Amino acid sequence: MSWTDQLIHFVDFEGSIASGILEYGVVTLRGAEILETHTRLCRATGRVRTEDAAVHGLDAATVAGHAPFSDDFEKFAHWRETAPLAAHFANAENTLIKSVWPYPRTSPDFARPGAVATDWGPWVDTGRLYPQFYPSLASAKLADVVAAFALQPRLDALAATHCPADRRHYHCALYDALAGALLLARLAEEPALATQTCGWLLEMSTLDGEKRDALRQGGLF
Repeated sequence: MSWTDQLIHFVDFEGSIASGILEYGVVTLRGAEILETHTRLCRATGRVRTEDAAVHGLDAATVAGHAPFSDDFEKFAHWRETAPLAAHFANAENTLIKSVWPYPRTSPDFARPGAVATDWGPWVDTGRLYPQFYPSLASAKLADVVAAFALQPRLDALAATHCPADRRHYHCALYDALAGALLLARLAEEPALATQTCGWLLEMSTLDGEKRDALRQGGLF
């Protein structure tokens, strides 16, 4: 089955290990079609550093009235059970989610059909995929890749529909998740890429050679 037939949940978090996750955005897509979005603010569990607030625009007072991220385990466990998770440079999202919940429930291993896994990954990682598929890119930063492929107008149109009015720019969780989802959707429109399997996409998202070997040895191909 092509990866374009598989649901994928694109995730972005704002926050840090110090403050906890202050906002999340999740975009569910299949192929090039965005199916649904989710976002909310989350109460800080530690100090929100001034330098971090300057980037994402969230301080302790802004998020004080919201439930902590830890209240949403059922949502994220369900998303992990139904599809692989994706992010742009996924190590950050993986580190943050594991700081709250080290493991999801036992879930399908989308790298090895028929197997099960007890981890949040492997992740589909557009931050790793785009430099491999388009080595002439000057930068792999999310905003730069969106601009390079002329996706900014489409992103802003989607943000106007899906994002809170004051969270429609980069370093807002759902906005960034929509940006990454558009990059993934664009790959689904590339004929040479659209026919590949989900396992292949996950392998290509893992630049570490030992991890790629482990995927192969586990029966990916």
